Amino acid sequence: MKSICFLIGNISHSGGTERVTTIIANEFAKKNKQVHILSLSGVGNPFFEQHENIINSSLFTTNVSMRRHLLVVIAKIRKYLIEHQIETLVVVDSISCVFTVPACLGLKINHICWEHFNFKVNLGTRFRDLGRWMAGKWCTKIVTLTERDKSFWIEKYPKINNKIFVIANPSLFENLDHQPTLESRTVLAVGRLDYIKGFDLLLEAWALVCKEVDERWILNIVGGGQEDANLKQLAQNLAIETRVIFSGQQKDVDSFYKKASIYCLTSRNEGFPMVLLEAQSYGLPVVAFDCDTGPAEILLNDENGYLCKQGQVSNFSSAILKIISSEDRYQNFVKSAFRNSKRFKIETITKRWQDMLSD
Repeated sequence: MKSICFLIGNISHSGGTERVTTIIANEFAKKNKQVHILSLSGVGNPFFEQHENIINSSLFTTNVSMRRHLLVVIAKIRKYLIEHQIETLVVVDSISCVFTVPACLGLKINHICWEHFNFKVNLGTRFRDLGRWMAGKWCTKIVTLTERDKSFWIEKYPKINNKIFVIANPSLFENLDHQPTLESRTVLAVGRLDYIKGFDLLLEAWALVCKEVDERWILNIVGGGQEDANLKQLAQNLAIETRVIFSGQQKDVDSFYKKASIYCLTSRNEGFPMVLLEAQSYGLPVVAFDCDTGPAEILLNDENGYLCKQGQVSNFSSAILKIISSEDRYQNFVKSAFRNSKRFKIETITKRWQDMLSD
């Protein structure tokens, strides 16, 4: 494999998909591979730092309707693949397979669908369902982030069993000289402020915790999004506005992890929550809902945190209090978090990619 192209919506965005795509692309670039990142739209600089040899391109300089420009998108992708002699195309997000499957017709290209959501979620568009069907039928290989999501794919498309691979996302931080402590008295949550991420549920759980712990304990929510105003209003309604900090979107989250004692994830669904890898890299015990998909394959229940039944706010708050209440339990969870994070080292994940591509 000499040339590889990652097709993504817009590499200048700041989400987890763009971040992990950049990480994997950087690793291939370091190995002297010719690496392209092709965005469907956008002309902004990549949000995350890239290897200097990565080639960034975009099909459109402004946001356009991909559905209305379907044939144009297909033609542009095909032209790019041919002109740059792309050998491997990695489609970041299965919805884009509606473009890449016809674009690759008749071309000798290793065509990979890289699923970043879980199979049961289509985010309100049937195009994603169509893209998954096309990927299952025509892509060379499919990469899911979790075993659970792989099972969802196979349940729907039993014949794809031999071409579907599970490769987790890599941890971003390694060998950190940091030791978390309960003395920080801070619970951290990082992510987009939208309904899917369930920060409303976190605030409800935190309101219950606040009744049991002193006022020095605070919740720090790092992120921006459309639910910002609603969440701030909810904090006021719950009378916990003095116990919650809304820190907004931050490019560098290192300082926030280092000031935290515990990490919380209350998502209604996930693909593979990178924030849990980050939290464990900093040794933080985690409390998370056992949503589809990801938390159950990252978090070891009662070893480095707690998995709570989806949506059960009272159980979630009890889990936080359980960690807070025992210094010995807390320190054991910290040690386990550091050990567990090693499973997701970038070298390990990159090798799985290389093995999959050469298989």
